[in-house]
Amino acid sequence: MKRISLLLLPLTFIVVPATPAHAADDCSTVPWMDVRKSPEKRAQALLAASTQHQKYRWLVEQPANSPQQTTWPGDVVYPVQVPCTPTVVYSDGPDGVRFTPGVTAFPATIATAATWNQPLAYAKGAAQGAEAFDKGKNVLLAPGLASGRTPLSGRTPEYLGEDPLLTGLIAAAGTRGIQKDDRVLATLKHYVANEQELDRQTSSSNADERTLRQIYDLPFEIAIDRGRPESVMCSYNQINGVYACENERLNEVLKGDIGFDGYVMSDFGSVHSTAPSLVNGLDQELNRPIWFTPARLDAALAAGEITQRQIDAAAFRVVRSYLRGGLFDHPLPATPVPDASTAAHKAVARQVAEQGSVLLKNDRLLPLRPKAGDTIAVIGPTASSTPTDGISANSVCSLSWRFGNPQTLQCEDLISPETGIRDRAARAGATVTFDNGSDPAAAAAAAANADVAVVFGYQRAGEFNDLPDLRLQGNGDALISAVAAANPRTVVVLQTGSAVEMPWIARVPAVLESWYGGEQMGPAIAALLFGDTNPSGRLPMTFPRSLADTPTAGDPARYPGIRAEGDPIRQVSYSEGLQVGYRWYQAQGIDPLFAFGHGLSYTTFKYRDVRVSGDGRSELRIRFQLSNTGRRTGTEVAQAYVTLPSAAGEPFRRLVGWERVTLAPGQQRTVEIKLDRGDLKDLHLLEYWAGGWKTASGTYRVHVGGSSETAQSGTFRVR
Repeated sequence: MKRISLLLLPLTFIVVPATPAHAADDCSTVPWMDVRKSPEKRAQALLAASTQHQKYRWLVEQPANSPQQTTWPGDVVYPVQVPCTPTVVYSDGPDGVRFTPGVTAFPATIATAATWNQPLAYAKGAAQGAEAFDKGKNVLLAPGLASGRTPLSGRTPEYLGEDPLLTGLIAAAGTRGIQKDDRVLATLKHYVANEQELDRQTSSSNADERTLRQIYDLPFEIAIDRGRPESVMCSYNQINGVYACENERLNEVLKGDIGFDGYVMSDFGSVHSTAPSLVNGLDQELNRPIWFTPARLDAALAAGEITQRQIDAAAFRVVRSYLRGGLFDHPLPATPVPDASTAAHKAVARQVAEQGSVLLKNDRLLPLRPKAGDTIAVIGPTASSTPTDGISANSVCSLSWRFGNPQTLQCEDLISPETGIRDRAARAGATVTFDNGSDPAAAAAAAANADVAVVFGYQRAGEFNDLPDLRLQGNGDALISAVAAANPRTVVVLQTGSAVEMPWIARVPAVLESWYGGEQMGPAIAALLFGDTNPSGRLPMTFPRSLADTPTAGDPARYPGIRAEGDPIRQVSYSEGLQVGYRWYQAQGIDPLFAFGHGLSYTTFKYRDVRVSGDGRSELRIRFQLSNTGRRTGTEVAQAYVTLPSAAGEPFRRLVGWERVTLAPGQQRTVEIKLDRGDLKDLHLLEYWAGGWKTASGTYRVHVGGSSETAQSGTFRVR
């Protein structure tokens, strides 16, 4: 039930063979191995039997997790840990078990969010957890979540979009999946207001308390309430001038108001102090001991800067989570399996790739129905497994990385889109030609000679750097324009980690966003293009018409922030407040290219008869009629939004729930989105922050439809 983020895993992590610690000891005799006792009692017994420096071991990742290792760089020495404590191995893992051969390459996290499918997010988490354990790793640094403040953020594909409810619930489902077998822990990261890679270690996210609570804390609160992760990782940045890992928010908000009772770990290199970090709620320093060494802790204790109670509390949180999450009772396998990927896991990866792909536009071109003898031109370097100037399908299988690993996942079993389309076209008797797109004129000629052209555009993003713009890379816009000019039957497949501008959108009849599709991208894209699978993905983030329309554009104080002369910290003003993502576009009256929640199907749906009942405090029921008015079975993601009374000061809607509804042609169903007291209070669905969570009295308007720009509505009053 714990997640930990391992940024420099290939370089800095020490992997200890997963042999039981103190194998000669009779663990049946030590009280902390008595499974009849609660995790709390077992943790108390272990710490009662520990020396001071054995307690210190739990406050740093490597000493905590390698119980018999006693020395670390810098002349740091610990005693051997008490007997019968487990070997623990952390692994980065938002999109899969990273930097590890023999695992499934799942699609990027943003694709999981685009499914709007909590059971599928759970299944993906469960598969990740199983593969991690089989590979000798029992803490995953995942899920990752942020709030989508700017689409330029390099880690956008690693996160779950721009809405707190969607992000929180999908993260919670993934967390439950990872921790389902009580042998692998999940870690929510990175807390909090970690919204850009540029100067992430030397920047301060400066926001008012209402904005922090409603936009940046809330997805963590929801994920904790519904997912029960054992660990949360604090972020690199400062919040209002204080580093996250020594910020009082850890105790006052995360552990206090939110009620998180697992342990807080740092990111790699995000600790800047000993006493302030421990006092304000950091429980474990990631990687090797630097700030939480025995010498520094002893000195801080002697100086009265920290207390024994604070030391014991941090150690207790770590040990209890390791016990509660099953790490003591389910030791890692002595020998990791060579290949942890299974047919079932690959099926999950394909489901995520299919359900997470979003059909953005379709003017009656899709699905493809080729006849025998037809030709399909597949164009673009990322469609093929053969690199063109270093770019191939592998380049967009997962997130970009560095430190000797070009991608976060190795994608050993990758099936390229070219292969997937060739195989599917052959079943219809059609042929496929391929052009790598390096010469737009040659690509245009190939398109002109085909019955239909499928052109791929890409945008690579990942940790360490933000995007410089929202344009396709590799001359993608020119390539698409040339192909579209040569063949009016052109389909654009986007392989991006964030929103992109589309200057060619009026000249192409169909656009499919497939994100970073993982190893099953080829069959998934082919199934969607040919209609074997009806698209059901919905955008978890707004696609603006241009970068100039985004909340942080045009104001360097908002992004990238301003560094005054002599100030090592870049000051980033969150002055847009609550107007993040679709809230911004609605409040400012800006028409996006594609709205949050948008996504098309090969059928059509009609909403009518919206009815709202309940008092908004103990219950709210939103009912409406949904009909499939098309000619094939399809799945609609029916979304409900609420506009608060004007007294709340929020001139925009907020998502309060959704349902994935599958209907046959002509079928009609009464859909009900029921929100009980727990939903309304725990998820703060109708509340706003004003020194505490408040519910405004007055008239609320409910909006129902297929995106954040819904038309059908009803009202209810809260007294």
